[in-house]
Amino acid sequence: MKKTLHLRRTTAVLLGTALTALSLAACGGGTDNGAKAESVSDADIQKALDKPTELTVWSWSASLPDVAKAFEKEHPKIKIKVQNVGTSADQYTKLQNAIKAGSGAPDLATVEYSAIPQFALSDSLVDLRRFQYDALEKDFTKATWQSVKVGDSLYELPLNAGPMALFYNKKTFDKYDISVPKTWDEYLTAARKLHAKDKNTYITADNGNAGLTESLIWAAGGRPFTADGSKVTVNLKDAGSKKFADSYQKLIDEKLLSPVAGWSNEWYKGLAKGNIASLVSGAWMAGTLKSGVPDGAGDWRVAPLPTYDGKPTSSVNGGGSLALLKQSKNQLAAAAFLRYVSAGKGADIIQESGSFPARTKVLQSQKFLSEKDAYFGGQEVNRVFTDSLDVVQEGWQYLPYDVYAMSIFNDKVGKAFTGSSTLQQGLDAWQQELIKYGKEQGFTVG
Repeated sequence: MKKTLHLRRTTAVLLGTALTALSLAACGGGTDNGAKAESVSDADIQKALDKPTELTVWSWSASLPDVAKAFEKEHPKIKIKVQNVGTSADQYTKLQNAIKAGSGAPDLATVEYSAIPQFALSDSLVDLRRFQYDALEKDFTKATWQSVKVGDSLYELPLNAGPMALFYNKKTFDKYDISVPKTWDEYLTAARKLHAKDKNTYITADNGNAGLTESLIWAAGGRPFTADGSKVTVNLKDAGSKKFADSYQKLIDEKLLSPVAGWSNEWYKGLAKGNIASLVSGAWMAGTLKSGVPDGAGDWRVAPLPTYDGKPTSSVNGGGSLALLKQSKNQLAAAAFLRYVSAGKGADIIQESGSFPARTKVLQSQKFLSEKDAYFGGQEVNRVFTDSLDVVQEGWQYLPYDVYAMSIFNDKVGKAFTGSSTLQQGLDAWQQELIKYGKEQGFTVG
């Protein structure tokens, strides 16, 4: 589960979100229905695994089919069909349509952490407290555990984590005598120095990235979104949002950001040549660099996310796991597979594919922490990511319509990267549209 977990959604997925507002009244905000449902014991789940059952899972994860095969080997009466019906937005659109129709949904589906509130508030997911899975809290990091909850309800078991870090090309930094920046002021200085020495070299590439912007606002202490059932607030003028906007605006004004579009061929070429000298991203970027920029092996390193005052702090970018759909007629067997994926042997299989883990026992393992990564010059990068996860700021919330928010970001904030507006003006325009949309969907938005 690499970059596809973190990217590009479309407005289509929320065309049917009016059902959210209708469901809010019916389910009390979708935050306590699991506590009222009849609880299920481990013995009940084991009995279900002894009955011939076919599960359907919608996921774009390349490693999940291998996990399914391993599970089937242990439980031969269970057959699992993993279907890739599209990544992120495409899958969410199909999932939303099935929810509206009342049939056609899979037993389980990959849902990114940022999209959980949308599906939880439409009362379409099973609260995993029904299976006593809330007892597993200690097995996962605090940051990821909070990401899979809405109110008191638990809708996923964390699978991976995306702690933020600075990926930088040491070869380029050394060539131009650039010190690794520890603060955003130092980052700006490095950007100026790089571009002054080579007009074709930039500190990074960014022409508008909604997920990155949210993560940087989060790390700056911003809390622009709050959601409590049908009550939502949107404030992209809070102190953290303004701190980010004021700092990042300098990079835009001085044309220190490469205009190359992320994930394009030119972007990969720039990373390979070192002309795009760094990236601020979640830990999953390590896998993207290895697969997309193989010629960069040995050139790249990882450092902590720059801060405003030099004190360690971070946020999360990306991540997701499996959610159990209420339409499932095989909820007990599905719950067993869900647990296997996130808290069992399946998690080990997925970790081997390059996914950064969310399990505390792994993150506390000296073997894991001391692994030397050849791509990153033998650096113990897991320590950097784990340290970042330890200082993730608490209190962040996603909008219950964050998928829609992502889809309109470039229409509003993206203009700042072309000079048509300032970054703060773009955030203000985004805020106005998010307030308007939320009210149209039946939320009380302030």
